[in-house]
Amino acid sequence: MSNKNWQFYDMVINGLPQRVKYNEDTVNSLFIPLLQKLTDIQQCEQRRIMAFLAAPPATGKSTLLQFLEQLSHEQAGTQAVQALGMDGFHYPNAYLESHTIERDGKTITLRSIKGAPETFDVAGLRAKIQEAKQGKSLWPVYDRKLHNPIPDALVVNSNILLVEGNWLLLNEPQWRDLHELADYTLSIKVAPELLKDRLIQRKIQGGLSEKDAVNFYETSDRLNVERILNNQVPADEQWQMFADGDFIKC
Repeated sequence: MSNKNWQFYDMVINGLPQRVKYNEDTVNSLFIPLLQKLTDIQQCEQRRIMAFLAAPPATGKSTLLQFLEQLSHEQAGTQAVQALGMDGFHYPNAYLESHTIERDGKTITLRSIKGAPETFDVAGLRAKIQEAKQGKSLWPVYDRKLHNPIPDALVVNSNILLVEGNWLLLNEPQWRDLHELADYTLSIKVAPELLKDRLIQRKIQGGLSEKDAVNFYETSDRLNVERILNNQVPADEQWQMFADGDFIKC
């Protein structure tokens, strides 16, 4: 880690100012070439294109996407990218609390496994992707203060759309054909044990006690991470994430 040339960047993430860091070599060898690749695809196709970034929770993909959007505006020779998330397609909490699923012989609410594929409106996501690729569209976002989605919060207005989410490349019914709507796909793999502390701390910061945060990790987050890493449609490009938050192309 000490041999890496870390650069710090001031950004606004989820409405809050934050300072993030990326390895300058990774920016030059991975991030900028990705933006150039998407620019080349758009110029070749001469239409709005969409790319997917699929990765487990706590890999920093939302921050990475916002950084790529910022970088695309600063980098000569690349077109502007618009970052979009799939978290806005969570079912509202009222729906999650009133609907159930069978797990290990028990009937539980969808709210108790919030973040799992079953808690997303995949049909709505598919329809919105198709709409966004055709022209003017509005996109939902997830409000982390309200813990609920907000419909039609963003105007889709770029020729290159980069969507991030846990389940975009999931190889399961309803999800497995979703990648066919993307013009390019990228996945990030990571050792599951590197994400445990990040996921627990994220829940504590969201208001859970340490006990409840650990329990949620064991009953939901851990299973989601394993499900993502073990059951994905192959991506066009794959990166490996390390403990220090850096990436390398596989």
